Amino acid sequence: MPTTPGPHRDFAAPDVVLPEGACDAHVHVFGPHGRFPYAPGRPFTPEDVPLEVLQEMHETMGLSRAVLVQTAAHGTDHSAVLDALRRFPGRYRGVALLADDVAPAEVAELDAEGFCGVRVHFAPHLGAPPSADALARLVDLIAPHGWHLEVHTMGTGILDFAEHYPQLDIRVVLDHLGRFPMPVDRSPAEHQALLDLLDEQDVWLKLSGADRVSTDLPSMSDGLALARSLFEHRPDRCVWGSDFPHPNTHGFMPADRDLVEGIAVIAPTPAERRLLLVDNPTACFDFDAPAGVDETATTHRRDA
Repeated sequence: MPTTPGPHRDFAAPDVVLPEGACDAHVHVFGPHGRFPYAPGRPFTPEDVPLEVLQEMHETMGLSRAVLVQTAAHGTDHSAVLDALRRFPGRYRGVALLADDVAPAEVAELDAEGFCGVRVHFAPHLGAPPSADALARLVDLIAPHGWHLEVHTMGTGILDFAEHYPQLDIRVVLDHLGRFPMPVDRSPAEHQALLDLLDEQDVWLKLSGADRVSTDLPSMSDGLALARSLFEHRPDRCVWGSDFPHPNTHGFMPADRDLVEGIAVIAPTPAERRLLLVDNPTACFDFDAPAGVDETATTHRRDA
């Protein structure tokens, strides 16, 4: 039985018009568990929200590409994400969860299927954070494939990760606005650490999770204001994600239409929306460039 609620499923089209090739940089797929079982010992059990439901949401909102992030509910069994990558080549990229004893051959196989990163957690409810040695081993495994290290932090986790960052010679993508306690003046050290990381050469940020950090619900005004300020700080290093289907959410469940409408707050102009939703994710996740993207203006870790 599910231990966390599922998303709203009555999708409604937003008023904001998204650019062609718009990317949702942070989503999950769950099950169906009869085909893709959930992991034993998982920290939560979601409702089944398979790929077809995600695609219905994206079609309604005007999103055509996505980064599928492996979830703790499925553990290190990537079958559901692999199914999506194989059925729709080029439309999706994958972010993995890797076991401590993962073999290089498995990473190579995932790379060949369309994975481009691995996620680690500095979030207490998802277990102990990785040690410096574990991070170093991960970097050694994924760097030859041009993958990024995706970092999910909560609370003071951004400070903990910042201590490791100088030893990591790899692209880093930070999740969910850093996910420190709001308002910002309650977490000045965490906010500054996030800004400092964004000023590094190859650190990116997902402007996702406005609903998770906001103290002003249902408007999410403070979360969206934070996202806007971070986008203004580094417009060349931000991508946007819905976090659909909003796993492990308790209490307020955002409507995806409202999250997409929030893009107009984060990136008010068509040029900013194209940068946030098309150009930046193309560069960050090694998508093929859609029409109108100048590939010579992007820097890919694979080409470095």
